[in-house]
Amino acid sequence: MNEIVVAQELSELSDVVSVPDVPDVSAWWYLDVVDLAAASPEFVRSFAAFATEAVLGVFAVLFAVVWWRARHGPPEPRHRAFLAPVMTVLAYSVSETVKVAWREDRPCRVLGEVATVVSCPEVGDWSFPSNHSTVAGAAAVAVLWSSRALGALALTVALMAAASRVFVGVHYPHDVVAGLLLGAAVAALLPLLTRLTTSLTRRRGQPLQPVTVEAGGVEAGGVEAGGVEAGGVEAGGVDRPVRTRATAADPPTR
Repeated sequence: MNEIVVAQELSELSDVVSVPDVPDVSAWWYLDVVDLAAASPEFVRSFAAFATEAVLGVFAVLFAVVWWRARHGPPEPRHRAFLAPVMTVLAYSVSETVKVAWREDRPCRVLGEVATVVSCPEVGDWSFPSNHSTVAGAAAVAVLWSSRALGALALTVALMAAASRVFVGVHYPHDVVAGLLLGAAVAALLPLLTRLTTSLTRRRGQPLQPVTVEAGGVEAGGVEAGGVEAGGVEAGGVDRPVRTRATAADPPTR
């Protein structure tokens, strides 16, 4: 009997919060989280509103620490530290492109009157995927490639950043999960890009081939530059005789 009642309640709830292209369970969880946020103390809501934006600065600090550690090291760690923020920006660009293509409206706008910690973003600022979560996922994985200890800290911060986007009421849970996975997938390419840039740098730093002088002429990079022959000087394919002045050291010719 209880199972039938629960099923009926879930069916009614599904009718209330059903949104096209949005998993019903994600909408339910969103409403549960924002209700929890609304019932939280004022200082918790204030801290969440501040932290959900300020947390991105933590990744900037971690990038700086990684670069500082690698600045005098071998080329590959230095390139990896330099490219970490580059991959994060690339992940953000991909996320923004997906947003424009998917065009999912914010839950704080389509689920009726919900109390959110921060104001609902403007129309046209789409919800899927979460840019904050994408940046957090990319930054965490990028830092992890350079340092396990810092990477563990970055992953923890990334999960908190993603959860805060739901807590303050601006994203569905599936938005932040998709953002984390997207950012991590882009940052997973960091080692490949690092090896590529390191290899290119090493090739550019190789010395030029030495110039060798042989008896038949001067070779530069495998190209003979107008050789000097015993019978004359070759110029433009025409042999011209060479006149020499006899000296006392030269034997007489007969």
